[in-house]
Amino acid sequence: MSEQAPRELYDCRDAFAGTLEALAELDDRVVVVVNDSVGSSKLAAFKTRFPTRLIDVGIAEGDMVGVAAGLANGGRIPFVSAASCFLTARALEQIKVDVAYSMANVKLCGMSPGVAYGELGPTHHSIEDIAWLRAIAELPIIVPADPLETEGAIREAAAHQGPVFIRVSRTPVPAVYRPDYCFAIGPAVKLREGRDVTIVANGILLSRALDTADLLAAADQISARVLAIPTVKPLDVEAIIEAARETGGIVTLEEHTVYGGLGGAVAETVVSECPVPMRIIGIPGVFAPTGSASWLLDHFGLTVDNVRKAALELVRLKSGA
Repeated sequence: MSEQAPRELYDCRDAFAGTLEALAELDDRVVVVVNDSVGSSKLAAFKTRFPTRLIDVGIAEGDMVGVAAGLANGGRIPFVSAASCFLTARALEQIKVDVAYSMANVKLCGMSPGVAYGELGPTHHSIEDIAWLRAIAELPIIVPADPLETEGAIREAAAHQGPVFIRVSRTPVPAVYRPDYCFAIGPAVKLREGRDVTIVANGILLSRALDTADLLAAADQISARVLAIPTVKPLDVEAIIEAARETGGIVTLEEHTVYGGLGGAVAETVVSECPVPMRIIGIPGVFAPTGSASWLLDHFGLTVDNVRKAALELVRLKSGA
């Protein structure tokens, strides 16, 4: 058997920055607020082109979100761009009160989430951001999987009236979606049909879910549905219920703690609407250690082999084996 050619990989921050520039060119209300994060957000070109529309508050995350809320109240469309670990932890009160409670038209962009900052260790891992933001009312949460979906999410956020949080990955990912894919806030996306089990994923791990479905079909004759959930909140409840009823088991995969993230959101729906066996694969409620992003994903079993193992376990449970 010939080896599969390596897939081209992309940094979603490039799609984020390019889309912001395109939006700013067409709409002078679009502005960016950062916390000494121009370089890590890949916004140097934006700053050059629109120097008066990029506000750098320095390392002051609460001020950053407060300034953005003020800009929104003045009729601007502010995009806040900062490392997700600092944006969501340090400015949580401002996100809750100044943005979500006030329904300010602020777009919060959590850069380099999950374990993308691997070598910088636990202080820079952002594996709790979805959990604590899910608890805040009126705040949609979006986790794009590739450059096309990232572009779509940024465009949808700009058009959406009200606050939004978007995770923007720096970990290289392959293209997942077809060129004609159009992102919308809310709907899940069925990327593979399947009758035996469902794999639910988003962000950088969606490609691994697809790879697992391919392996299950080839090696185990298992038909696995792959359901992408780019919008964690509001969750596409109907798609989850349908998957539970039609496949009888769900495996979730996420670059996040297993508490309160994608798996938790899916489980809340499943347990109340259509109870079926589930396995939640993520970071198991610990502080992730220091190490490269790829090493950390492997270390915590966020791998094709581990997802396959979980899927096979659920299929055996369903068959009574």
